Amino acid sequence: MTRRNFRRTALLALLSSVAAFPAHAQERATTDTVSDDSEAIIVTTNRRAENLQDVSGVVQALGSEQLRQDGISELRQLQVAVPGLSIANQEGNIEIFIRGVGSANNTELGDPGAAPHLNGTYIPRPRGLGLMFYDLDRVEVNKGPQGTLYGRNALAGTLNIITAKPRLGQFSGYLQAEAGNRSSNAAEGAINIPVGDTFALRAAGYYINRDYGFRNASTGEPARGLKPAGLEENYAGRLSMLWEPTDKLSVSFVGDYGKETGTGYPGANIYSAVVATGLRPEDLDLKDVVYRGLQGDMTNELWGVQGKINYDFGTFSAELTGSYRSVDFYQINASSDGINYPGRDLSAVQYDNFSGNLWQAKSKSQVYEMRLFANDDQRLRWNVGGFYFKEDQAVGYLALSDRGYCCYSATEFVMPDVNGESYAFYGDGTYDVTDRLRVIGGLRYTKEKKSRYGIGGNWALTLGGEDYTCCFATRIGTEGFRPALLDRPNFDVSGITSNQDMAQFLIEGTMTPGLRDTLIAQIGAIADGSNPNGTCIDRPDIDNGFVDCPTNNPSDRNGGFSYANLTIPGQQVGSSKFNFVDWRLGVEYDLSDDNMVYAKVSTGHKSGGFNDSFNGSLIPETYSPEKLIVYEVGSRNSFDFLGRRAVFNLTGFYYDYSNQVFQDLTCINLDTSQTPAVCNGYSLVNRNIGASRIYGAEAELRFKLPAHFGVDVNAAYLNTKITKGTVADVRAKDDEAGGISPLISLVGNRLPLASKMNVSARLSQWFDIGSARFDWQALLNYRSSYFLSQFNESDIVFLDGTRQNAFEAGFPDRQKGFATVNLGAGLTIDNLRLEAWASNLFDKEVSQKSLVGSALNIRFLNDARSYGLRARIDF
Repeated sequence: MTRRNFRRTALLALLSSVAAFPAHAQERATTDTVSDDSEAIIVTTNRRAENLQDVSGVVQALGSEQLRQDGISELRQLQVAVPGLSIANQEGNIEIFIRGVGSANNTELGDPGAAPHLNGTYIPRPRGLGLMFYDLDRVEVNKGPQGTLYGRNALAGTLNIITAKPRLGQFSGYLQAEAGNRSSNAAEGAINIPVGDTFALRAAGYYINRDYGFRNASTGEPARGLKPAGLEENYAGRLSMLWEPTDKLSVSFVGDYGKETGTGYPGANIYSAVVATGLRPEDLDLKDVVYRGLQGDMTNELWGVQGKINYDFGTFSAELTGSYRSVDFYQINASSDGINYPGRDLSAVQYDNFSGNLWQAKSKSQVYEMRLFANDDQRLRWNVGGFYFKEDQAVGYLALSDRGYCCYSATEFVMPDVNGESYAFYGDGTYDVTDRLRVIGGLRYTKEKKSRYGIGGNWALTLGGEDYTCCFATRIGTEGFRPALLDRPNFDVSGITSNQDMAQFLIEGTMTPGLRDTLIAQIGAIADGSNPNGTCIDRPDIDNGFVDCPTNNPSDRNGGFSYANLTIPGQQVGSSKFNFVDWRLGVEYDLSDDNMVYAKVSTGHKSGGFNDSFNGSLIPETYSPEKLIVYEVGSRNSFDFLGRRAVFNLTGFYYDYSNQVFQDLTCINLDTSQTPAVCNGYSLVNRNIGASRIYGAEAELRFKLPAHFGVDVNAAYLNTKITKGTVADVRAKDDEAGGISPLISLVGNRLPLASKMNVSARLSQWFDIGSARFDWQALLNYRSSYFLSQFNESDIVFLDGTRQNAFEAGFPDRQKGFATVNLGAGLTIDNLRLEAWASNLFDKEVSQKSLVGSALNIRFLNDARSYGLRARIDF
């Protein structure tokens, strides 16, 4: 027997033996004094309302009250209560991973790997998803592929945010206000208004002002006055309507609007700090950032509408849903010179450096679904339906190299026309073979296509001086600068060949020039035709200390440069088409009314896409969908413990992950005129070159103790291994060899963000104090170590064969294991509730995401400790 088969067999045997325990425990328990003080948890994982204990699979649901008591006030904090879930925010991109499966590419080139939903409707771009985190009914996290019922990009699972619904015949609502450390404050409220017996309105609002605990360590002007990244001021509103004129017809509508503002999402490059100090990240203060350049600034405006019509025909029902969502995101990254570290001379930092990154993204998406489904009293409970999705995007990105000269000043990718379209048809059902035995099965066919049009590549101004000396630098991005990005007047560069047209195109990339920018002044004369050599400007900040304007050699430039060579981005055109089939098969068997065992096989896919394309490059134009097959067995059990109802669930799973996409760094602009050849531009390329296997187990235990104590434990064990994949090692890019990177095999490495052990435990209690009720809860989360990149901190082998330890080279990427604690306490007096909370009580600093490249090790962190007081009144 192979080691793999032995592990699988042992896991199955363990599940079978342990699953029987709760049933025997129930038989031994006395039932005379049993009191069922546990509430049934209702979920919609199978597209119908079901008791959580009746669902075969791993679903965690957290109600709004539980979220508030746990100190979970924003989306990323969900991972402290849900083992196996990782959520990070990279520059506004919400990245969701479940059991090590997900996607770090949420640009127009990719899609999420774990499908986010709002009220069961797919959300294609999770930017701003956190703005929906108020006036909730519950949040459901469904682990494992959900390709049959949820389709598009439900490879890792789904995260469904379910908002509070209007309530017929009830006038009610609440007002809530809170204040916390770091001068944060928030308010939330809702009002439910009945209109007659069949119609109701619900209006909700939300406001928060907070920061994430980053500090500006800069000492020089004007950088010392910059606000750190992570400052936020957000507000949102939602209007919901429900009309039920008969017991068969239900019509609902939800409209929402939200706006995020602030200094942008924080991240900091720790590479220099690690190299200089020899300290690991956990021994450095990663929130002590040396900011410089432009003030970080972010605005994200989003709105959407959802509608649903449901009609009950008796033995079956029909449901029609439609959704439209708009996202408008803009960010000037808070640029930095890394972090402060022991022994660093901050006075030596060049604070007059405005290199940085600017982002713009717009998305308008439509989702429609028609579904017919059998009612719950039918022996065959089937679902059949059709799904249609359409998205129009426009995206822009500009990376500036202030004071750039010779061959590089910026990289620009702007795609004003990005289109995606998908449709699917599916059927799924559960059939009662006997009163105890059920079989489940489903099939879904999906067809997708994508296309985009725009520009991508480098800006370069090579401006010669006296004696043809190279070169003058160009200032760009200084105070007040704003790029054109999507407001460029022209994106067709196919006919631009002359220096005059190139100069005009580069100038059009600026909407508002910076106070000390020189680009327009230097090449404006080329663009308007008055001087083909431009206008030479000699300033200390651009002459590199040795370049002078030409007067004698050459002497005929009329105030221009000795030469002016310009480079602009190239044309980008991409398209892809693909189709795939998802399916699931399974069986459920009730050992008793309170004990079920199950086994099933299910699949999921993540959409393919296209890469940046350049003339003469070997980059594949498209990449294919990823595929996941999961084998799962488990049991769900309710039993009596100390006279109270308890729950024990256990699941084991094995993943076969194929056609996996890995990203590597590829040269897109190789200058062969130099010896050795020099690469002047790079692109991260998606390639279907990987495969992985994952296996593990999850357990859930909930029970009550005397004195109104409650215990809720969720634990996950995960073992991941990359079985196929060779990529360019971007950590070892060799500039002296033309910017080439050596290849590295990833085989045997663990998947990023995949902890072997993850445990969440909640202890709670309530008791009465006179006419009031006091409650408290403690939420402990332990997560074992994980890697932040696919390289797993492996040694770096350079092109010349020399080897260096990754940590010594500045690329540690192992996050050591850690534990976080959230505390909450509340006092309820009639309709008034007072609460105190603390999240991340011991202020653990944890890296949730990294970007690795040549001299880059950028970390995105968890939230710093927060605590405060909250008051709520219900009416």
